[in-house]
Amino acid sequence: MQSRPLAILTTALAPLIWGSTYLVTTEFLPPDRPFTAALIRVLPAGLLLLLWTRKMPKCGEWATVLLLGFLNIGFFQAMLFVAAYRLPGGLAAVLSSTQTLMVLVFTWLIGKTMPPKAAWAWSAAGVAGIALLVLSPTARYDAAGIAAALAGAAAMALGVYLSKHRQTSLPVLAFTGWQLLIGGVFLLPVALLAEPPLPHLTVANIGGYLYLCLFGAVLAYALWFDGIARLPPAAVSSLGLLSPVCAFVLGWLFLGQGMDGKSLAGFALVLASIWGVQRAVAEKAT
Repeated sequence: MQSRPLAILTTALAPLIWGSTYLVTTEFLPPDRPFTAALIRVLPAGLLLLLWTRKMPKCGEWATVLLLGFLNIGFFQAMLFVAAYRLPGGLAAVLSSTQTLMVLVFTWLIGKTMPPKAAWAWSAAGVAGIALLVLSPTARYDAAGIAAALAGAAAMALGVYLSKHRQTSLPVLAFTGWQLLIGGVFLLPVALLAEPPLPHLTVANIGGYLYLCLFGAVLAYALWFDGIARLPPAAVSSLGLLSPVCAFVLGWLFLGQGMDGKSLAGFALVLASIWGVQRAVAEKAT
């Protein structure tokens, strides 16, 4: 079994990979097809994992697997892209960063366990850090976009909590594959109805889609769900803050996006928040 530090490090790779999604999407994929990108990302990934594992849920586990596939993949991806369309990226990232706070709320309301006060404080600090890192004073506010971002964060938070507390007999790769497949089936009619067919794909387009599928879905989600099995839900969710951090750093390195003192302060505060949540939940567990 992995040690806790190693489990944290391997789980952290998932949001770091997800942080590259913006760069890959803007630089390598056809424009204005977010639902199609989400569909191509998750549906083939689920099929690949299930062809590899060839494992089925037990009869009593189907409801759990269907619910988690909807929450963690299908509904979350749909809301993520609605928010991306209607909100500037910085505001969407700030709203999504409330996910750890929502995990703490579900732990309190569903699990009937009050998380430590330090976890609440550090989670709120993480939201503030993301705001310093990416939020622009000229950000526009759209009620539907804000609602979508918060709904997506809540779905993922509930999915993380339930993935920990309603585990199935499936091995991690099969558990991941079924969720990706179910999420893809949910996204399929949305993509077909909401977006035009794909244009002729270039080599760059194909490479971008392959990266999102193989690394952004197969590898990243397998690491993520393995981390959920090994770590407390709040500890896993706090690592999700690394995704906008990675996106910001990649934008600075490759897209010429600016970095100033405020951004550096936000960067430091996010890292401190992740450390603080990890420490708070670890002390609670001992």
